[in-house]
Order: sequence, then structure tokens, then C-alpha cells
Amino acid sequence: MATFDKTENTGGNAMRRTATGLTLLLLCLFALPAWASRFDEVAKRWARIEKIEDTKYANFTDITATYCSAQYVEALIQAEADKNLWTADETDQYRYQLLSTLNLQEQVAIHLAFDNRGTALRMAPFDKQVKLWIGKKAYEPVDYDRRFNFKLNGKFEGYVYFPRYDEKGNDLLEGVKTIRFDIDGGVIPARMSGRVSFFWDIDKDDPSALYASKAMSRLEIDRLLKRVERLAGERNELQARLAEIEQEIREVSARVEELQTQQ
Repeated sequence: MATFDKTENTGGNAMRRTATGLTLLLLCLFALPAWASRFDEVAKRWARIEKIEDTKYANFTDITATYCSAQYVEALIQAEADKNLWTADETDQYRYQLLSTLNLQEQVAIHLAFDNRGTALRMAPFDKQVKLWIGKKAYEPVDYDRRFNFKLNGKFEGYVYFPRYDEKGNDLLEGVKTIRFDIDGGVIPARMSGRVSFFWDIDKDDPSALYASKAMSRLEIDRLLKRVERLAGERNELQARLAEIEQEIREVSARVEELQTQQ
């Protein structure tokens, strides 16, 4: 009967486990450039860079504005999923969390990255220094990173958000081809006048992958439920006002009848 050396067998298992671990590590290492390059390609498509220089006073400001398109956000999600080897459910959960943070179902998000060398930027109040042009109408931010209100130098970044829907619930981006984001040049020492503008052809966005996801459906349900809640509140206010009017009508009518009987 054949016999086996348990020590050799254990060593063989260890070697196989080591070999398997090295294979997975190599696969991950070779995969990194793939997901990174795919995301970088999409990111470049939606990033706009403006380099502003004032060599006389040694002021230099680089501004990178990235429109958070559906294509860009989905590429970011897929890059994170590939990097972390997530399952489909884990990926969709991250997608839901990211979309909830960016609030893309209700807002337009733009990521800003500054690299300022020289005189510090003083952009407060920041919401009065920037505008988003959708069609022929300009919109002020509904929210933004409050750090933009501080005296800033060096590298810093954050998000600025604009309305996505009008008061009636209509999508402001529907049918729009190009949007423009403006920063007042007066708050940038290297410019000190005019405006710094960034343009995106949003009609070239491809929202199919992102919008077809379960996460986006959940967010759409969340948004519609909030709208129903708001409309219900408005209805209750109108009903209360209608009740007041009807009561006033009854009181006035009663007074009229009282006066008529005295005639």
C-alpha cells in the first residue's frame, strides 16, 4: 500500500497556495492599468482645464472643472468595482451611495479642483461668484463645498451643485446641447477681471448604463416620493385655506340674511 509523507503534502499545498496567491496578485497588477486607463479616458472627456497666469506678480492658478455626467459617474463606479473586485450587488450598493451623495437625481454636480500658487484666493461668498448657464438662463448654486469660502492657496477641491429641475418638476437639461459654467475672474488674482468659462456638450453624454441600473431606479423612486410628500403638503395647505374661505362665506352669508330680515 502506498504511503504519503504528510509533511511533503502540506508543503505542496502551501506551495500551491503561494502560487495561486501570486497568480491573483499578478492578475490584479495587470488589471490595474486597464480599469485606470478606462476611467482616465472618460474623465478627460468631461474635464476642462483652465491655466491662468500673471507672471508679473507671480500668480498662477490652474482650475479643473469636471461635469459629473452619467458617463463619468458610471466610469468612476466601474473603476472602483474593478479595483475592489466587487460583486454586482456590491457595485450597485456603491452606485446607490455615490448617487445619493452627489444627488444627481435632483441636482447638476460639477467637481472643481484648484491649484493656486501666489496670492491666495478669496472667493466668499462663493455662491455669488459662480453661475451655470442652461440654455439662455443662468442658475446660482443650491449647494457647494463651504471650504470655497475660505482664504485658500495650494491644491484644494470640492463640488458645487445646481438645480436639475424647475419648480414644476421639468428637467432643465432636457433638449439642451451645451451648458456653460462661469467663475467670476475678479476673485482670481491671476485674472482679476472678466470670467473664466467652461463648456460641455452634454448631448454627447451616454446615460444608458447608469440610468438602467437598479440604483438609479431606487433614487428615482426616492425623488418621486419626496415630490409626492411636498405636493401633499401643498394640498393640505390649500384645503386648510379653502376651509377658511368657506367659513368666511358662511359668516358673511349669515350676516347678509340677518340684515335682510331687518328690512
